[in-house]
Amino acid sequence: MTKQLEVVAAAIRDGDLTFACRRAPGKAAEGRWEFPGGKVEAGEDPRAALKRELREELGIDVEVGELIDRTETRVGDLTIDLATYDARLLGPQPFQSTDHDLLEWLQPHQLGQVDWADPDVPAAAVLAARHTNQAS
Repeated sequence: MTKQLEVVAAAIRDGDLTFACRRAPGKAAEGRWEFPGGKVEAGEDPRAALKRELREELGIDVEVGELIDRTETRVGDLTIDLATYDARLLGPQPFQSTDHDLLEWLQPHQLGQVDWADPDVPAAAVLAARHTNQAS
């Protein structure tokens, strides 16, 4: 039997730049990139969970916008139900993370070049396609 985990993530954007985090050595999916976020607790609103997780994980506050993508991805014996939302920082804020060894603002062309963790691949593809369509 597969266990399902509901997770939320934020595609934090500033103009054409999109914020991404690389998983630190010793963490699940180490060395791969992801949009920041975390688990939704039982009975918790997904947008509220995302705001909470970003405060806990990176020490930042965001305004959560539209849903970009929601995809279920099988990782081992776990199915990850990942909802990725557009997000905007609420003022300048320092980023800090214990789960990541690199925090970067990616250019549009980089969205298709970094090694995304499997659950984040669909949302990264949606964002890359949006940039490609806007540039046309």
